This record gives sequence, structure tokens and C-alpha cells, in this order.
Amino acid sequence: MEAPVRKLASSALHRRLLLHHHHHHPSRQTVRPPPFPFLLRRRAAVAARSRSFAAACAHSRAPAPGSSSLNLPSSLSSLHRSSNPVPPGAGGGPPFADARDGSSLASWSRAPATSAGARGGVRGDGDPAVTVVLLGWLGAKRKHLRRYAEWYNSKGFHAVTFLVGVREMLSLDLGRGVEDRIDELANELIAWVSEGEEGGRERCLLFHSFSNTGWLVYGGILERLHCRQDLIEKIKGCVVDSGGAEPFNPKVWAAGFSAALITKSSSSVEGKDTHASTSEGSSKQEDEGMVETAVLAALEWLFSAVLKFPDVERRLTKTVTILSEAQPSCPQLYLYSSADKVMPYESVESFMETQRRMGRKVLSFNFGSSPHVDHYRTFPDLYMSQLENFIKECFDTVNESCKRG
Repeated sequence: MEAPVRKLASSALHRRLLLHHHHHHPSRQTVRPPPFPFLLRRRAAVAARSRSFAAACAHSRAPAPGSSSLNLPSSLSSLHRSSNPVPPGAGGGPPFADARDGSSLASWSRAPATSAGARGGVRGDGDPAVTVVLLGWLGAKRKHLRRYAEWYNSKGFHAVTFLVGVREMLSLDLGRGVEDRIDELANELIAWVSEGEEGGRERCLLFHSFSNTGWLVYGGILERLHCRQDLIEKIKGCVVDSGGAEPFNPKVWAAGFSAALITKSSSSVEGKDTHASTSEGSSKQEDEGMVETAVLAALEWLFSAVLKFPDVERRLTKTVTILSEAQPSCPQLYLYSSADKVMPYESVESFMETQRRMGRKVLSFNFGSSPHVDHYRTFPDLYMSQLENFIKECFDTVNESCKRG
């Protein structure tokens, strides 16, 4: 389930909705965000960075193994250095350091040296060095993804966790500020995967995204790598957990934000089964149900307008086009559930079928009864067995390609 935030977020959202209603009458066909000066400055900065990165792509080439040169423009090189105050690991690796349990930083976690013998047959000692990029759902905290990172670490993989907070997305520009952090993450990944590993082993990436938020961040990273085919080929697999469904549907956006904003209480009543406690619990659930219905309706109305902003529609269309038509040739794994109230499972299956028709290798598993992004907690053994089988599939594909080469 999407991570909850305090109820004061609901009141803040209510004030935003009232302000939005005052400035934007729903009867209008075209709604544009107000030209706040800080938004204009932010957009100008992002546009300048995009032009600089595009220019670098036109003249860049893959660095030689073991080289420390990334062939990036000086502005991006300095950004990478400034965003990594902790010295890189051995061999020019990323800054493996603990981070705060917030959403402002990408947190790297190195696999312990002893994990090489504890891979359970998933990988061998001669296989490439792998970093798994965990892209969290909206409102997720680092503690929610820690168990995934620890599992990957135990299998010999490094892990990096990237989060998107609710407040980052509660703005009329629909998370443009998050794009700056995606740039920084992409730069860190480029820095790590471009350099050689000790012993001449290749470095490569696996992506594990959660909900549409993580899935769209993955698309944003692919967008930044589109001109570097040598780096795209370093991506060996992608796991999509509870995502890949109807990115232009206001109902899906509303359901995701509602799940992150509304505090869920347990349906069971702790303590003795007295009439008073049962009545109190039932009344509380009814009140929460009414609040959730009201917030869901308000959010659906909001996103039906925001998703039509020309700039938002353009950026979202570009990212979704990449995810639909220009994904890497690596295997894809979709983990979903028919009981998911946020992501329509029919839409996930439709997207998977489209990818298959394009020649992609698509694997999937429907958990049936588990809630949104809750498949691991509901079916831990089954979830991890799906991941293990997928990892073997990814590296079997890599080994077959090497043999053919």
C-alpha cells in the first residue's frame, strides 16, 4: 500500500484545491498554470541543462575500461561531484553511504563481500557486477524499501534507492522539480556503470520500479540515456511492481495520491470484542471512508485539469512513449494483482501484450489478492522466488549473447 502521511497533508491539499478552483474555473477547456516566477526560473534551468546534456550526447563516446572520464559536459561533471560528498568506493564506485530516511537523496548500499558465496545459485563469481536501482512508489520511505535492498545485497548485488515524496508532486507543475533529482541519479548511474570493475568484470544495471511513480522515473532515466546506446545495453532487466497502467488516466493518478494521503487504519479492533469498541471502530471506518471518497473525487477533478496542461502533457507523453516504444531489449517482469485498487490489472496485461508484440521478452505473475505494492509483504516467499527466476533469466540471456558473439 502507498505510504500514508499525516492528516495535516489533507488540509494542505484542501487549501490547494480551493486556491486552484479560485484561479481555474472547471468550465474552461484549456487550463494553464499561473506563471509563478520560481516556476519560470526552474523551467529555464532544466531547459538549459537538457540542452547541455543533448550537446554532450552528440559528441560523446564510451570511455575505455578503467577510465575515469565520463565524457560529460563540465556542468554535469561538477553536479555529479557536488551531489556526492562521500568519497566513491573502491575502483571508482558510487558513494555507498547511509542516508536519512527521507526522499531528498538517493541512497546507495554496497553488497557485502561475503555475499558472493550466498547467492543461492542466482549468479556466479564470474558474472558482471550489478547495481539494482529501486524506484519507490509515491510517498514511500527508505525503511519501506530497505528489505528489498537487503535481499538484493544478500544475492551479491549493490542497490540504490530513489524516492519521490508526496509534497514534491503536490504542485501545479506536477513534479518538475523531481526531474532535477532524476538528472542527478542518472549522472551517478552513468558514472558507476561507465567505469571498469576490478578483475575486468563488466558493470551493469537492473531496475526495480514500484507503482506508476517508480515506473515513470525509470522512463525519465531512459530518456536521459537515449543517446548512449552503450549505456542502454548495460541494463539487463526491469521489474515493474504494481505499475505500467494508464498513465494518462486521472482516476489512476487520483487513486495513487489518495492512497498516499489517506491514513489507513486496521479493520480489526484490538482488545476485547465489546459492543462499544466494535461500534467505535465501525464509526471510525465509516468516517474514513467518507473522507477517502471526498478526497478521491477532488483529486480526480484536479488531475483531469492538470494532465491537460500543455507542458505536463508534453513531458508525460515523451516519457510514456519511451516506456512504450523504446525500452531496452532486456527481459521485463511485471508483478501485479487483480485486487489492486490503484492499478487496473487489465491495463497492465494490455501493456505487457503490447511489449510482447514488439518482440520484448516479458514475464509476469498475478498475485491475485494482494493490495497495491504489497505483494512482497503478502506473499514473501512467492515474491522472492519470482525475482530469483527472473534474475536467472536475465543473466542466461546475457550469457547466450556472449556465446553468440
